[in-house]
Amino acid sequence: MAARPEIPRRGLFIGGGWREPTLGRRIPVINPATEDTIGDIPAATAEDVELAVAAARDAFSRDGGSSWSRASGAARAKYMNAIAAKIKDKISFLALLETLDSGKPKDEAIADMEDVAACFEYYAGLAEALDAKQHAPISLPMENFKSYVLKEPIGVVGLITPWNYPLLMATWKVAPALAAGCTAVLKPSELASLTCLELGAICEEIGLPSGVLNIITGMGPDAGAPIASHPHVDKIAFTGSTETGKRIMTAAAQMVKPVSLELGGKSPLIIFDDVADIDKAVEWAMFGCFVNGGQVCSATSRLLLHEKIAERFLDRLVEWAKNIKISDPLEEGCRLGSVVSEGQYEKIKKFISTARSEGGTILYGGDRPKHLRRGFFIEPTIITDVSTSMQIWREEVFGPVICVKVFRTESEAVELANDTHYGLAGGVISDDLERCERIAKVINSGIVWINCSQPTLVQAPWGGNKRSGFGRELGEWGLENYLSVKQVTKYCSDEKYGWYLSPSKL
Repeated sequence: MAARPEIPRRGLFIGGGWREPTLGRRIPVINPATEDTIGDIPAATAEDVELAVAAARDAFSRDGGSSWSRASGAARAKYMNAIAAKIKDKISFLALLETLDSGKPKDEAIADMEDVAACFEYYAGLAEALDAKQHAPISLPMENFKSYVLKEPIGVVGLITPWNYPLLMATWKVAPALAAGCTAVLKPSELASLTCLELGAICEEIGLPSGVLNIITGMGPDAGAPIASHPHVDKIAFTGSTETGKRIMTAAAQMVKPVSLELGGKSPLIIFDDVADIDKAVEWAMFGCFVNGGQVCSATSRLLLHEKIAERFLDRLVEWAKNIKISDPLEEGCRLGSVVSEGQYEKIKKFISTARSEGGTILYGGDRPKHLRRGFFIEPTIITDVSTSMQIWREEVFGPVICVKVFRTESEAVELANDTHYGLAGGVISDDLERCERIAKVINSGIVWINCSQPTLVQAPWGGNKRSGFGRELGEWGLENYLSVKQVTKYCSDEKYGWYLSPSKL
């Protein structure tokens, strides 16, 4: 097992430096795999948000914007590539912090840190490419006018991020915001902030201009809400629960402030009877819902099985689930760590209990693993005999829990897949590729996977429909989130326009 490091004691990262929160309060950091207190983080308040927003506003306009917001994309890219290089240098340390903070397996945390570095590098490339896209001409039917487009940073942005992929979800917002020339106030979840604070230390190391990125930690009502409602924050980007998303929309609406929201999900995975390799499909079904302890907004937690293969598929699914190594997440080969907190643990247990009381069958799992007496661990859980009126079918669990329904026809499968208020993701597994393409068109979600579940690619758009939010992250779409489009039109003729009669000359 890897040595457990000294947890750095950080303050709030504001204006390129560190400061204690105004009220001096701090929040304990609990290792969810052991229930031990391993450190603490600052508990910011509205007064600290004021300081962070002022620092971001100053950085945005400093020197007429020449030091950041109006600098070339290539200049910003140098800082972003430097951040990526530091991330790579510190992958082992950052992954260890992420594991201790969130309970995810060490191998998953390492992969997350690799994705963080790749995301900064990708948006550094888009920042450089942005320079060539400025002054893009617009084709006009009139010769006496010429128009072009400028893409400009939207301003100071508030970035509010979740605890399931702490640094990676923050990077999905920070990297494109910085590439666009925005300055930012980042507020990570109070349940997992350690690696986001380390991002502040990295920004300090590479000499990122002061105030370009500010990092505020603390409770949502005390630190997140003041960002959402702040009159000098020009945009809010939020990933988290649908209920919190509604509150952020309400706050932003008072100033007609743009928001992008990536919210909850209850995604389906349809598996047809023509799959030749059952075990291959079983592994994707497990990866789609058990990776990261099921704490994934896009988790394909509604498993739809064709009646001809349902019994055989579930037998193999149980066998594979029994083979998952559940352990301290720092142990070699761990594939299911703890969930993030006691509150989340109790919430998941309540979902399982309610499913049982409503008539569902706990085919496998549902309890604490017998060999782990401490920590917030839950077995991978498979629930059958599910009806569409049950809570387990309709609500997001955010834990390693799959609910299963059987279907007979393709049309029934599609109807069940779309029977949700959410619309983030969905998947279909079949050896009939024409059927897969057909179903991809009719699943009502922002993401559809064919013969897989959960691949996440920095180059491809990410986001949902319905109560899963709106706007897209990643790819070029993620950059567009932080740019405003300005039309510039000039009159090119030597002649008067001629709309009004000229006054007669004496």
